[in-house]
Amino acid sequence: MWPSPGRCNSWPRPPEARPDIATAPAPIRIGYCLSLTGPLADNSRSARLAHEIWREGINSRGGLLGRPVELVCYDDQANADLVLGLYQRLIDEDKVDLVIGGYGTNTLLPAMPLIVERERFFVGLMGLGVNNALLCPHYFAMTPTGPDPNAALTEGFFALAAEQKPRLETVALVSADAEFSRNPVLGAKANAEKYGIKVVHETTYPLSTEDFTPVIDAVAESGSDLLFLCSYLADSIGLARTIRSHHFQPKMVGGAMIGPQNTAVKTRLGPLLNGFVNYEYWAPVPKMMFPGVQELLNTYQERAGEAGVDLLGHYMVPLAYAQMQVVAQAVEATGGFDDASLSAYAREETFPTVMGDVRFGVKGEWSEPRVLQVQFQGISGHEVGQFQNGSRQVVVSPPESSSGELVFSYAEALAAE
Repeated sequence: MWPSPGRCNSWPRPPEARPDIATAPAPIRIGYCLSLTGPLADNSRSARLAHEIWREGINSRGGLLGRPVELVCYDDQANADLVLGLYQRLIDEDKVDLVIGGYGTNTLLPAMPLIVERERFFVGLMGLGVNNALLCPHYFAMTPTGPDPNAALTEGFFALAAEQKPRLETVALVSADAEFSRNPVLGAKANAEKYGIKVVHETTYPLSTEDFTPVIDAVAESGSDLLFLCSYLADSIGLARTIRSHHFQPKMVGGAMIGPQNTAVKTRLGPLLNGFVNYEYWAPVPKMMFPGVQELLNTYQERAGEAGVDLLGHYMVPLAYAQMQVVAQAVEATGGFDDASLSAYAREETFPTVMGDVRFGVKGEWSEPRVLQVQFQGISGHEVGQFQNGSRQVVVSPPESSSGELVFSYAEALAAE
């Protein structure tokens, strides 16, 4: 039995509210799935609201090609085994005009065999290295990791570490045992080698782990200077709590945690995040205020509480909205839904979005990386308002986007509280 669809809009309307059925243009149907339940639900539901805001906006301006837009969104339950069947349903049974990618590697990768087979234009949301092996000409990634996504996500962390005095020489790699973590860990190993930092400990843990003390005990025995983490939302909380209470204090900690970007995680951990250095794709700092992004976030935040989603939306919302902007611009420019034409257009053009200008490279990744490293500094208490601006999540890399200086080391950052 198929999972129930999570409709992303209110179209079609009840008969009494519809215009003349004989003259109303048929809606354009865009289909996809998101992990609306499971460990990625918080982030996925933020993306869904961003998509709905885009749909409402485009329809208020007359739709796409003069037709209203309908979004058909299924819950993949964070179960990769469901994804392929859901996209088959969207294409073969629902007869959607377009498909787009869901959120993250775990949802995007299982869909790719069908996308390759059917040669469908496919803009995915985040995900790392999804197209590295397949080289599908119809795949495009809405993630600012650039042409070498594995390395780009983690390079800022290791580059910052290499600049510190005294020199940091060793790193421990700790990651969740899940598909999403494999590529970041490969990138971390490559960057450690690039910057002359020796990997002295490596371990994975099940996503079901609740007690992280043995994990950090083993890291402490290695005596590593750096602690690189690749975690999801719930395990990010467990790791941060354990590290803060542990006698072991690495010089730098963080790197590739999927968790501290989420407002609920930020407010739950509060000061326990101080000192962590981690990646971000967007932050509320002056150099990231691209046209339209603040207005989008204002609209999202007005609705977030009632919708029960991330109250700020800094991580998911700009990229999810930009995903739809790319699709809309390609449809309008090519005048239809021919997948080959849409893909050819996307490979050659630059798209103005709320994430700035986006241009895609050979594998469908962004042609230039734009990954931030932030350090959490000066967090006090658990109030959400302190995260509204960039004063508690300081952009420390790259230099052209920075908003402050790295406090080194982790112990010094804690002492500064």
